[in-house]
Amino acid sequence: MEVNPLSIILVKSDSKGDRLLFRYPYNVPQQFQASVILARKTPYSIVNSADDILQNAPPTVSNICFDQLYGISDDVLATLFAVKSELCNQKFELKVNDVRFVSHPTLVKLDGDDQKSSAYFRINVVFALHAQASYSIVKCYYELSKRIGVALLYEEKRAGYLSNEMKMMVASMDEVAAAAQEHDHASSAPCGNVFDTILRDCTLAQFIKTIYQDLSTTGLLNVTLNQSVTLSFCLPQKAHQFHKKGVVIEPETIDRCLHALKPYHGMLLLVDPSELLDCVPPSGARMLLQLIEAYNPLKSLQNMASDADLMIDHVYQLVGHLVYWAKATIIYPLCETNVYVIAPDAQLNIHSNLSEKFSTKFPGMSLFEVISDFSLPTSIGHLTTPLQHPARQGRLAQMVLWMLQHHLLMQLHTYVQFIASYDEEDSVPLENGHHDALMGVIDEKRAINNNGSCCSLPATSSQPLAVPANRKHSLSEDLFPDSLTLATSHTRPSSASHRSNISHSSVGQTASSTDNDESIASIDDDDKIKRLLYAFPECDRKAIQKIPAAANPEDLSLMARLWQAGYFKGEHHLEEIMYFENLRRSQLLQLVDKFRDVLIIYETEDPAIASLYTVPQ
Repeated sequence: MEVNPLSIILVKSDSKGDRLLFRYPYNVPQQFQASVILARKTPYSIVNSADDILQNAPPTVSNICFDQLYGISDDVLATLFAVKSELCNQKFELKVNDVRFVSHPTLVKLDGDDQKSSAYFRINVVFALHAQASYSIVKCYYELSKRIGVALLYEEKRAGYLSNEMKMMVASMDEVAAAAQEHDHASSAPCGNVFDTILRDCTLAQFIKTIYQDLSTTGLLNVTLNQSVTLSFCLPQKAHQFHKKGVVIEPETIDRCLHALKPYHGMLLLVDPSELLDCVPPSGARMLLQLIEAYNPLKSLQNMASDADLMIDHVYQLVGHLVYWAKATIIYPLCETNVYVIAPDAQLNIHSNLSEKFSTKFPGMSLFEVISDFSLPTSIGHLTTPLQHPARQGRLAQMVLWMLQHHLLMQLHTYVQFIASYDEEDSVPLENGHHDALMGVIDEKRAINNNGSCCSLPATSSQPLAVPANRKHSLSEDLFPDSLTLATSHTRPSSASHRSNISHSSVGQTASSTDNDESIASIDDDDKIKRLLYAFPECDRKAIQKIPAAANPEDLSLMARLWQAGYFKGEHHLEEIMYFENLRRSQLLQLVDKFRDVLIIYETEDPAIASLYTVPQ
């Protein structure tokens, strides 16, 4: 797999020469060595005498075997990565055949006279990767090499740690080389013994081995250098495969998900809370503990922030950190109206062990039987009845959470799209002296409503929740076409506060706003409807006029406000509109039903969450 490193190489360069101090792994499997010897061609072999030699592609040379670096000697590696001082403290990248090397060479200054060139030496921690590794993978390994260099530089200045470890490695190599010369052995024969000795005696070699093993198994690092510096690192392309095998999630995908976070989103932990402290630095441990104490998959991020006495921005940072480290995922708080369907990349094949895990977690239940209820989009409320025991409803909620943790289910949200169907020849422009036609339509609908021949839902069913008094001012301003462009700022709060959808006016505008409220209160319903219709483009007015609900000022006011705020473009689901506009679900559904001739609804996933659901490549 291209995510795992092939090898980690440690090279030093100083006035005494260039040397490869350690690399891991350093033992090539014996079965590969035998296969290479049998398959190797002689230098006298002919490619193909029947064809033109220029038309045949040159044989590919591979330096990878069993996901390990092979075929490049230590002397060549030392020469390649012993860079000059001009190349230090910046990205170093080199491609050899099917292997890509990436590192961050570090220039280390020893204590002493600054004028002496011998007071400096260069250390380079190189990662060997597959040549086809993506740019994001290469970038992650470069950041890791840079962090290791910074940690080594810090320990060298603090306790001379790097110099002592280098001396031990060089001494071990010299001893083995001297012993080999005495016994007339080839110089390359005892290399394995050299690295075995270094690995046994040097803590820096053990540090490199731990990094390689953790990156190859979990992709998560939490190691300590010289019992002083703790190195924490996450390779998200590898870490997220623990929950979704075979799927590589790039850091850019996670960033897009985190940038789309809203206060109404929720968090679902993927691991036991006791494991979370390993991925958070000590400075953030206290806030993390507060968040864990308030954690509940039935709560939104804003509610958890309020219960934990934390700022919403701090909760965003903590949640983003946990999502990046594959410790949590983003969901919408669990409730009966949530609609779920089987995820497109659900691991439900015959080779998956999720069925056994599910049976162990919920004895007597079958994963395939439970998840079959979500073959079509289904809400939790449809799977429960009021007569069921609360324990059974809680058990269903736990099973849904378990399936969400293993990315077996995906939530669908309801989006609203404004699509007006009208006849071009029947459109009635209002700007060219055709006000009589509009007033005739309004009078006709008012007469129908007064005679009771066309009944509508009570006005209270479509009115928004009670809001502060200054919200009334913004609602009343929606009646005037000149102030409709300001509705968006009044109805869409910033992500910093998320506590109010109201923009307070200045003190100098208080008197004028009061006068406007009193004057608007005296306008009859016909004038309100006429002014509300000005909010829509000319081509859409005719279609809206034909709808009986357009004769109700409250319904038309809510319709115009949401349309002006941009909620009917198919980009905002009902939960988002409910949060930012302080509305109930029943109000929105009634409004959509009343204006169903121009409003269509459809169900799809939330882009902020769906970005983490990818089809295996």
